[in-house]
Amino acid sequence: MSEYPIAERAAAWLSLAAAPAFAAMALVTATHGGGPADILCSAAHGSSPFGGMVPMYVLMSVFHAPPWLKLISRWRDRRLTAF
Repeated sequence: MSEYPIAERAAAWLSLAAAPAFAAMALVTATHGGGPADILCSAAHGSSPFGGMVPMYVLMSVFHAPPWLKLISRWRDRRLTAF
């Protein structure tokens, strides 16, 4: 048993918040434009295919997906063992 169960549960839930938040930011930025920050991020135009805010948010969402994949795997394992 852990000494800080509430903190660990909060951290687990917080880790699940990152991927959807970045995905939502990518969607909002793609539909409404990047604004002034997009100009700063794409200053070296043509140097990388990942220039701009939308690809950055998509990549950040992908990098923060492992907690979701772990959760889905646990749900799937429970469902398979229930039969």
